[in-house]
Amino acid sequence: MKLELFEINKSFGQHAILEGATLNVTFDHVLAILGPSGGGKTTLLRIIAGLEYPDSGQVVIDGEAVDYREEALLWYRRRLGIVFQAYNLFPHLSALANVCLPLEKAHGVKRKEALRLAFEALERLRLADHAHKKPAQLSGGQRQRVAIARALVVQPKFLLLDEPTSALDPEMTAEILDVIAGLGREGRKLLLVTHQMGFARRIASRVAFVAGGKIAESAAAEDFFRNPQTEVAARFLEKILKY
Repeated sequence: MKLELFEINKSFGQHAILEGATLNVTFDHVLAILGPSGGGKTTLLRIIAGLEYPDSGQVVIDGEAVDYREEALLWYRRRLGIVFQAYNLFPHLSALANVCLPLEKAHGVKRKEALRLAFEALERLRLADHAHKKPAQLSGGQRQRVAIARALVVQPKFLLLDEPTSALDPEMTAEILDVIAGLGREGRKLLLVTHQMGFARRIASRVAFVAGGKIAESAAAEDFFRNPQTEVAARFLEKILKY
């Protein structure tokens, strides 16, 4: 997969989040987007996902520019799977109904077929026994697996994950990291924002390091962790890996 960013700028009010973020990267499976808190990682991921509009600049994926007109974005978003920090499940719906929803509402799949596909997705993520439970009846790790099933069931071109373990305890974090690692091994194309440095080093093909609203560095994952080329990345890794 090839991802190109050309001078992406984004501000909220007077606060500049991204300032000329530029990237040209090709990766086989997993691109890890790393960097300090507040550096612009999540905003960048949301712009790539078509959930935020850049103030200026262009996103190009596999040679195709993202069109940020609303009617074009509806089509574009349907080709993606997105997993958020806080699950974003509908609390009044069962796990099965949450996974069915994008199939029926966004993709026009008939109810019977949507139920079959949704149950298969839950079964794959070891949630078949919990299909009829509502989110409040599930653990945090189970809720995040439902969110991943919902993202995968539409057969996305690629999957975007924004800090998918940030709300979980260590045991549940390990559970979700195993699921994500499995997706990477399958050859799924993943864009992953994470603070889990060891995990990123293990599964990522490449790293994009975001700091101060810019892509400060981009490299093969092992090269980045072994020998960062910028002072800001070296300081970040020294501080993070110390603990």
